[in-house]
Amino acid sequence: MIVGVVGGGQLARMMIPAAVELGIELRVLAEGEGMSASLAATAVGDYHDAATVLAFAEGVDVVTFDHEHVPQAVLRALVEAGHAVHPGPDALRFAQDKREMRAKMAELGAPQPDWAPVDSADDLALFLADHGGVGVVKTATGGYDGKGVRVVRSVEDAADWLEGAAAGGPRLLVEELVDFRRELAQLVARRPSGEAVVWPLVQTVQRDSICAEVLAPAPDAARIQPVVDDIARQVAEGLGVTGVLAVELFETTDGRVLVNELAMRPHNSGHWTIDGSTTSQFEQHLRAVLDLPLGSTGLLAPASVMVNVIGGPASGAMADRYAGALAAHPDVKVHSYAKATRAGRKVGHVTAIGDDLDEVAYRARAAAAHFDA
Repeated sequence: MIVGVVGGGQLARMMIPAAVELGIELRVLAEGEGMSASLAATAVGDYHDAATVLAFAEGVDVVTFDHEHVPQAVLRALVEAGHAVHPGPDALRFAQDKREMRAKMAELGAPQPDWAPVDSADDLALFLADHGGVGVVKTATGGYDGKGVRVVRSVEDAADWLEGAAAGGPRLLVEELVDFRRELAQLVARRPSGEAVVWPLVQTVQRDSICAEVLAPAPDAARIQPVVDDIARQVAEGLGVTGVLAVELFETTDGRVLVNELAMRPHNSGHWTIDGSTTSQFEQHLRAVLDLPLGSTGLLAPASVMVNVIGGPASGAMADRYAGALAAHPDVKVHSYAKATRAGRKVGHVTAIGDDLDEVAYRARAAAAHFDA
C-alpha cells in the first residue's frame, strides 16, 4: 500500500510513524527542501502545478493531503486521470471556501451562526443593521489562525477588503458575533465505504487566534456530546468526506453548539490522540483513505492535554531544551516538527495523560514552558 501526501508540513510528518507501523509506504510531495516531513519527501514541487502533482501521483494507491490549499483544477485533474483522491474535490471545496461551506451547512440543517455573503458595501451595511451594528467579516478563502477574520462595526472597517474583493481578491462573507463560552472540536473519520467513527469531544483554548491547548475530553460535555456526535457524522456524510474531518464549534452562553469551521485533514485539535487514544488521528486517516476498517477511538487515560509550542526558543532549536524538559517531565511526550523557531509559529507540542484533568494540564503546561523564549 502506497499513500501519496501532497504537502510537507507537520501533519504529513506525523503520518510517518503510523505508516511505518502499518507497513504503508508514505510518499510526500513537499513544497521545498528541508520541510517538516522531509523524512518521507520523495518529490519537491509546486502543488499548484497540475503536471507536478500528476507526476507525483503515478504509482501511489491514493492521494491525500497535508493541507486544503491544492487548487480545484489540480484536484479534478487527478480524478480525471483515474487517481484515487481522498478527500475528493467535491468535499474539499467546502473546506477551501467558507461561503460554500456556510451554504452547505444551511442545506444540511447543521446549526451555525447567522451569516450572509458580502458582494458590496450595501450587503455589509444591511447585515450590520440587522445584527446590532457588529459582525465578523471573513475572507472566503485563504484564512487561518485568525488571519482573514475581522470584527467590524461599520462598512468602513472593511473598506480595504471590499475594495480588494471588487478588484478580484478573495470573496467575503459576514457572520454574527457569537456570544460563546468556549470553543470545541469534534473529530470524525470516515472511509469511502461509509463507516465512520468519532473521538470524544475536546475543548480548544485559543491565544492570539492560535490554538494553544486542547483538553480531552472537553470538561462537562456529557450533555452536548451526543449532539456534536450527530453533527459531525451528518457533516461528514453530507459532504462525502473521506479521511479525518475536524468540525470546530462554538458552545454559546445559552447552551447551543454552532459550527464555526471545518478542516478536512488531521487537525491540531486531534494531536492528543497520538498519546491519548487507542488509534491516533494520523493512523485513522491512513486507514480511512485506504478504505481499511477504522480503529477504536477509546481513551488510554481519563484525561489528555495537548499544549502547543508556539514560537519556540528565542535562540537555538527545540532539541537544545530536551535535556531539561525530559528530565523534569519523564511522563510527558514531546513532539517536535523540525521547524525553525519563529514568533507565532507552531514548532511542536507536548501531551500529558492521566486521571485528573487539572493535574494533567499542569504537567503539560510545565513541560511546554521549557521551550518558551
